[in-house]
Amino acid sequence: MFGLMVAAWLAVPVGSALAGGPTVYKNARIIPIGAPQIENGVLVVRDGKIEAIGKAGEIPKPGDAEQIDLDGMTIMPGLICTHSHLGGGWGGDSSEPIQPACRIYDSINVRDSGLQKAQAGGLTTLNVMPGSGHLLSGQTIYIKLNDAKTIDGAAIRNDEGEIMGGMKMANGTNSQRQPPFPGTRAKSAALVRQRLIDAQAYQRKIEKAEAEDDSDKMPERDLALEGLVEVLTGKRVVHFHTHRHDDILTALRLSEEFGFKIVLHHISEGWKVADEIVAAKAPCSVIVIDSPGGKLEAAELLLKTGAVLEKAGALVAFHTDDPITDSRLFLRSAALAVRAGMSREKALEALTIAGAKMLELDGRIGSLAAGKDADFIVLDGDPLSVYTKVQQTFVEGKLVFDRSKSADRLFAVGGYGASDDHEPFSCCLEFGPGGPHH
Repeated sequence: MFGLMVAAWLAVPVGSALAGGPTVYKNARIIPIGAPQIENGVLVVRDGKIEAIGKAGEIPKPGDAEQIDLDGMTIMPGLICTHSHLGGGWGGDSSEPIQPACRIYDSINVRDSGLQKAQAGGLTTLNVMPGSGHLLSGQTIYIKLNDAKTIDGAAIRNDEGEIMGGMKMANGTNSQRQPPFPGTRAKSAALVRQRLIDAQAYQRKIEKAEAEDDSDKMPERDLALEGLVEVLTGKRVVHFHTHRHDDILTALRLSEEFGFKIVLHHISEGWKVADEIVAAKAPCSVIVIDSPGGKLEAAELLLKTGAVLEKAGALVAFHTDDPITDSRLFLRSAALAVRAGMSREKALEALTIAGAKMLELDGRIGSLAAGKDADFIVLDGDPLSVYTKVQQTFVEGKLVFDRSKSADRLFAVGGYGASDDHEPFSCCLEFGPGGPHH
């Protein structure tokens, strides 16, 4: 019976929302993030933005708005993954360990079906990263899962129109290989330190030439050093892959020495150095997996990391590292963290606003508030329940995933054809009174 009820409200047309007109989503339980939960809530969307949010009867509803009744459903912000590898992109190659000139922007296939699977998990924003087999493998990119057919259409831009992203760095065992790669942790840190010193010298030459208005003194362009200068000036946040507690401290040491902004990623042993992380004011992007393993330096990964860091006062977000964790199961990260002692409030923030802060996008996404992008998801239950399913995902007011549609449901539940970047053959669809479904 419940399934029939869900199908009934999902069948309501959403044409106005897709066309940019005002749409009112009413009678839902709303979890805004950063504000009290709203029972019998109303969300008003216009032109891809949230126009109003509140309790029924307390906010005006546009007279010309389409009305969508979500009785029994829950609305919360679209989920944000601060560390993903979807799209099949690669950064640096095997020629050297530090390659800041490489842009994952030049390497992502936004038509990869993995992005549709992420939508099925409620994700609306990704930080797509190069791999971690380098000390520095290149520039990341922040994208919206908006069904764009090109990377330029998916890329998030700042107020100046520039594509936004960070810089991926790593330490530990991933980057330890034969020369020219480092063979030890000490050598790894030394190589990074020297390259940043080179960037400082390059930056000084540019500043001197500009101050003297002398183009002849301007150094020859160096794309690698340009990328590192963006790190030194704070234009790019460093997303630092690190596991062991000593590696975490090395990353913090480099950040302090060179003054760059840092987000610590993975931190399997972050629970051992929580006080040091908080003292450095370093945000933490944590991976939550129920079956730890894969590498020795992650052997002491614990589910309680989020709880320990929360208690210490750190900003904590979760990530999928997809394909390490399937993006369709991202909500489970918060549930597992709560089971291990993290508060419900901070666990839900770790899926949303905390990640937005780490990407410096919290003014636009991560919570439901007037003026923000209309990135939100519709759930058929509590976000921390294993029985809850994402029913719909919206990006800037546009419906990008609808579980009631056969093609979308295929991405949600897997099965034959769910990973193909083309329409599945009709043999994997069943046809009944309600039309095709998986």
